[in-house]
Amino acid sequence: MAKKQKVKNKKDEHDLIDESLDQEIGTDEAESLEDQKDPSVKETEELSPEERVKDLEEALLRSRAELDNAFKRNAADIEKAHKYGVERLLNELLPVVDNLEHALNNFSKDSTKEDKEGVELTLKSFESALDKFGIRPIYPINEQFDPIKHEAVMTSKDPKKENNEIENVFQRGWELHDRVVRPARVSVIKN
Repeated sequence: MAKKQKVKNKKDEHDLIDESLDQEIGTDEAESLEDQKDPSVKETEELSPEERVKDLEEALLRSRAELDNAFKRNAADIEKAHKYGVERLLNELLPVVDNLEHALNNFSKDSTKEDKEGVELTLKSFESALDKFGIRPIYPINEQFDPIKHEAVMTSKDPKKENNEIENVFQRGWELHDRVVRPARVSVIKN
């Protein structure tokens, strides 16, 4: 008898909640909310126990698949962050490399051999440090023009060379693993 009383009290409680909802949002809105229920979700009272179990198993499988996909996406995002995390730092350091190369190419005749060797060693150690992090230069002399890796800043004619062959490199490009961070600035043959 106590169980029947509890069930009746719960039913009364649900009715009170429904009535208060109707009063708060209006009867029309409450009815429209009930109409918006997902049609794929069947009322549990209408289903047989076997159908309920089957629906719950399907929902569990979908939830597991969604969770597995979320884990895979997160793992891929973490891997990318580790792999390409130094890209912003690289963009800040590339002008330093450019300046060292520029200094090497523009030493005056009065400079000593030791000064030039010092800058060369500094540049080589800098490049080897970049290489340890998967950062490689793009220096495409005598290659075919690739718009992903190269930026054409001028064209020239040379009958001895093929069309779209790179003739001169003005500024080296750089790539981080398989991603181009800065394309090489080149001149291209157009006959």
